[in-house]
This record gives sequence, structure tokens and C-alpha cells, in this order.
Amino acid sequence: MERRVVITGLGTINPLGNNVEQFWNNLIAGKSGLKKIDKFDVSKITSRIAGMITNFNSEDYFDKRELRRLSTFIMYGLVATDEAVKDSHLDLERENHERIGVITGSGIGGIEEIENQHDVLREKGIDRISPFFIIKMITDMIPGKISMKYNLKGPNFSVSSACASSAHSMITAFSMVKYGYADIMVTGGVEAPITDLTLGAFCSLKALSTGYNDIPERASRPFDGKRDGFVIAEGAGTLIFEEYEHAIRRGARIYGEILGTGATADAFHDTAPAPRGEGGRRAMELALKEGCIEKEKVEYINAHGTSTKANDLNETLSVKDLFGDYAKKLAISSTKSMTGHTLGASAAIEAIASLLTMQNGIIPPTINYENPEPELDLDYVPNIAREKKVDYVLSNSFGFGGHNGVLLLGRI
Repeated sequence: MERRVVITGLGTINPLGNNVEQFWNNLIAGKSGLKKIDKFDVSKITSRIAGMITNFNSEDYFDKRELRRLSTFIMYGLVATDEAVKDSHLDLERENHERIGVITGSGIGGIEEIENQHDVLREKGIDRISPFFIIKMITDMIPGKISMKYNLKGPNFSVSSACASSAHSMITAFSMVKYGYADIMVTGGVEAPITDLTLGAFCSLKALSTGYNDIPERASRPFDGKRDGFVIAEGAGTLIFEEYEHAIRRGARIYGEILGTGATADAFHDTAPAPRGEGGRRAMELALKEGCIEKEKVEYINAHGTSTKANDLNETLSVKDLFGDYAKKLAISSTKSMTGHTLGASAAIEAIASLLTMQNGIIPPTINYENPEPELDLDYVPNIAREKKVDYVLSNSFGFGGHNGVLLLGRI
């Protein structure tokens, strides 16, 4: 028996804010969270900017004993989850913990810990490697830590599919609730990738923006003719998925409903999207089919919109191919223009933005959109947020390796 799945709690920490309220207010104000990197020497790296979390003091959230066992990305995941659980107003003492699971996504996990411990190995020897290295590095420690903190004993694992990681974690969590494997799922994604190794690697791929190092707030410019790559960022997003009747019985506030999902593979190239975004188009189509929603009912697409030449063109073409003439009536925006690209956390953060768009009737803008291109001629909600009642949203996420994940969200 298929069951309805709704969202009853939200939590985030990202370059636009250390909680949902800060994030949303800065998002609709069109504020950029991108800055010059000052945490390590970037003089020899061609991209010297990032979306960084600010005003975060780990000791405000964790005691010193805990901190020995936590890496940055795990801390971000726990902070976002704490907000989401509180926001859901779940009375966990009254819930069946075996019916609550956790699935989260991360693209790179504890890359910072790998770098740090490799330095220890080279400089001090193998006997000095931290006994906490493994548990601070592996991606599945986020759902593990969440389950231990809240005593959640349902399905528990992590998903990694590059920049679509949290999309696929949410798609899997949705299925767990829809088909009765759990009543509640804690889900989302997290990333803390701002290290010299990560930046250097993406620069070697020619993936990052390099032309706006002196004006970082202008660097992420999805769909703009002068875009030159994405801006790497850190962050986390957690959502509480809940079976509809369960949420109604306890009087929960409902942000929206997950109506359908789509997951496809490009089967084309390591990093480039399939021609005309064919894989993304099929993922959107599958989400609409599962949700039994006609294309013309979708009012807004939160685009993957990375600010790279290939993604933005092919995502635009995929929307045109799927929606036909209606494509030009759709509002489309990329919140990565403000947050930067949080890789495996991006889908979760953008799902939160999409839900708040429906709740508040305001579509976030695509900032830095100044130079139209002939083939990129859709309504990208340029530069200024727009008031509009929205009942159905598609949230797109695509990852290296040809992984595509799409959520169809609807208003209750």
C-alpha cells in the first residue's frame, strides 16, 4: 500500500545562514554568501573564493570530549539535524524508534580529515595516526551519529552520488516512508569540502570560477553569458519526512508533500551532462509521472544551475524539451547563485528553499544574471525575488558520473 509523504521539519547551516530563518531571509534578499578564502594559503590556486559558513563556534554546540570524535562535516550535519528535529516538534519519547530512520548524503565526506592525517603520517609516522580518523572521515558516520543521538533504530545508511547525493538520500527516504518501511525519516546531506586539495583538484578539472577572485559575490552567475565555473561551498540541510496520517494525528505543521521523484543515469561522460540534458529531462518526467501531475501545473523549478557553461545550457535545453512552449511560462532560479555549490548537500538545501517558496509565496532570484545568451532564454527570475503563489515545484540535482535526481514537491 502506497502512503503519502510530507515534510514536517527543516534545518540548515550554509553560507547564507546558520539556521533556516537566516538562510531564507538572505536568500530572498538576493544576498551572496561567497567570500575570499582566508583559512589557508590560496596564492597558488586559480580559484580563491568559496561559500563559507561564518560565525560558527563548534564549542557552542558540542563539548570538548565530543569534538575529539567529530570532523567539520559531521558537526554541520548534526547542527542542521538538531534544528530540523526541534522544528518538527516530534515527541520522540512517545514514538516507536524502530519506525524512524536516517538516510543522509555526502559527496566527499571527511576530505579534511584525510588530508590532515596524511600529513601526520608523512611528518610523524604511522604510529601517530589518530584512532578517531576513520570515524571522523567516513560518510556513514553522519546517519550513525544522528541515530545514536536520538536513539533512532529504523533504516540507517548514507548515499554518495557526487552533487546529487542528498537528492538520492531524499529519494530513498521518500520510498522508505511511502512503502511502509518507516513512518519517519531524517534525511538530507552535508559537505565540508573547502580544502586546498579539493580546490586544486576541481581547478585541475577546469570546473571552478577563476575570473572573479577579487569580487567573489559576483562569481556564481548561473545562466549568465559570462559564467566561468561554479564556486565551491560548504553546508548541510536536514529534512524530516513523515507519513501523512502520522503527521496529521500529532498535529504537525506540514511544509509540503513529496509527490514524486525521478532518478536516472546519463550513461555518457564522467563530468559532462548528456546532450540536451537528456538524463535530467527523463528524471523530471519520471517525477511528474509518479506524482500524477500535468506539466502545466508546475510553476517553479529550482534548477541545479551550477554556473558552468555545460550544465546551464543543457539544463535549459532539458526544460525546453520536456515542457515545450510552456517552458517560457515557468519561473526558474538557481539558489547556487547565492550559496555557491555545496556539492552533496546542495539538493537538501535547495529542497528547503523550494518548500519555503511554496509556504511564503516568494521565488528566490538568480543573482548576477546580466548577460543573456540566445539559447538561454527562459525566465530565470533575474536578480530580484518575485512574489508568486506556487503549488508545485521541481527541484533538480545532477552529479558527476551522470547521476540525476529530481523531487516533485507540492503544497498541502
